[in-house]
Amino acid sequence: MNINQIHNVYFLGIGGIGMSALARYFVYLGKHVGGYDKTASPLTLELEEAGMAIHYEDDLAQIDAKFLDRETCLVVYTPAVPQDHSELNYFFDHKFEIKKRSEVLGLVTNETFCLAVAGTHGKTTTSSILAHILKEAQLPMTAFLGGISEDFGSNFYFQGSEFSVVEADEFDRSFLRLSPDIACITSMDADHLDIYGTGEELHKSFRAFAARLKVGGKLFVRNGLPIEGITYGIEDDSDYCAKNIEIIKGVYVFELQTPTVLYKGIRFKKPGRHNLLNAIVALGMALEANAKPEKLFSALESFKGVQRRFSYRIKNDDFVFIDDYAHHPTEINAVFEAITEMHPNKKVLAVFQPHLFSRTRDFAEDFAESLSKFANVLLLDIYPAREKPMEGITSEWLLQKINSQNKKLVQKSELITEIQKQAPEVLIVMGAGDIGLEVVKIQKAIANEN
Repeated sequence: MNINQIHNVYFLGIGGIGMSALARYFVYLGKHVGGYDKTASPLTLELEEAGMAIHYEDDLAQIDAKFLDRETCLVVYTPAVPQDHSELNYFFDHKFEIKKRSEVLGLVTNETFCLAVAGTHGKTTTSSILAHILKEAQLPMTAFLGGISEDFGSNFYFQGSEFSVVEADEFDRSFLRLSPDIACITSMDADHLDIYGTGEELHKSFRAFAARLKVGGKLFVRNGLPIEGITYGIEDDSDYCAKNIEIIKGVYVFELQTPTVLYKGIRFKKPGRHNLLNAIVALGMALEANAKPEKLFSALESFKGVQRRFSYRIKNDDFVFIDDYAHHPTEINAVFEAITEMHPNKKVLAVFQPHLFSRTRDFAEDFAESLSKFANVLLLDIYPAREKPMEGITSEWLLQKINSQNKKLVQKSELITEIQKQAPEVLIVMGAGDIGLEVVKIQKAIANEN
């Protein structure tokens, strides 16, 4: 792929979080960018406002003529696009240059000093922290993120091309297209079993990712994972370790022990030990990239967060509303622990929208155990995403397994009324589906109520 010979880039599935970051990158380079997505969203509307031509029907007639010149157009697609998609098949049949998103990301970052963040949980927050602190340390860096950074207001940031920060996605083995200089693995919990089949196959994929490090590259791994690397952890024997942790007015204050230096008085505002782990490895990766420590630590304190990652929508003495992308039992456990640590002895109401029938089936007992930690649970219907319904796999089936004192299946149309009826002191909304679109409605309704 010669970027200089490409004038037009067409994305199939342009509204995906990873696809849209690449689309923004090509716009930044001055290319004409357009694409298709199944439905409009706040993100696709932002892309349209940035000048991208987007349509929402599988219809060749709606494709701008400049994207139909195979000599000057690159077509990028995501595996989420069905194989019978007429636009996709047109491009294949007419022998356009067609690449998966992961291939393009690998090609774009291969000539940079690449810092890649992998893991079944935590990679979006970790990569966003890393991008933010490297920006503040003034390293010439381009970031491709898997969420909307509240510091950048985007999932893409450009400050130069010497370094790149990339979220390395294990779905569909996409991260095996990357060749990082420094990488980390935050977690290897079983997930995406519709792709991998077993947890061991997933582990093999992470080991294959580790083997893709450039010569002399460095791999960080959370302490306890079954893979060799520079370890990081909390109050343990890790190579990079947070020690003497205090919570002062809702802020973590801690010391960071590295293999050579003990740094004191580091501050981090995002709640939850899982987020503290993310901060530690981001600092470790940045230090190994030779960024100046004093700039990194001041930048860490100013980190705002990522949309839908333990995001406070309302926070006052009487009521707290948190929005989170959690869609795996381990992530729900992390949310529960963070709420318990930061908001003890409060009446908590957890709203959860399961994501994918296959994930709900594969982890039903674990979901039930995680959700049962909350005394009050509202469960929405399963969000299907790319899947068709599976017989017997429903939210009602999952609800029966949950042992919470107060549990109920609700429709989205009833959600706000039910939340108001239950009058929680802390409300947490979780899920990776379209529940995110309900958050603004909930916030507005509660604000009007008060």
